[in-house]
Amino acid sequence: MEYTTQTKVDGEFDAVVEKTVDALEDAGFGILSDIDVRATFEKKLNEEFRQYRILGACNPGLARQGLNADLELGALLPCNVVVYESDDGDIVVSAVNPERLLSIADDPDLDAVAEDAADRFDRVLGDL
Repeated sequence: MEYTTQTKVDGEFDAVVEKTVDALEDAGFGILSDIDVRATFEKKLNEEFRQYRILGACNPGLARQGLNADLELGALLPCNVVVYESDDGDIVVSAVNPERLLSIADDPDLDAVAEDAADRFDRVLGDL
């Protein structure tokens, strides 16, 4: 089982980021964090890096459900979605596989949450 699911998206990088945020919002996710890795590396390391953004996505209902089942689940939240420029110049959107991520908790009470989140991420990637 892969730890991410991904798709290539045509378009300009910033437009793909915005389209991804919109698709996540349509699927019930809010963006809790938006990390511009390229800008961070430039500022902190004085090094160049490809265009790469990490979006910390959270569906409050699923998060509540998961935290009710396992209070330690917060260490695995939010779910990350990355948008980056590949070596070939393609724009890739990649989302964590919630079923793989939550499997480390080894708690059957989280299976439904993981499945719901995975279905939502599949829809998001399909909409791009």
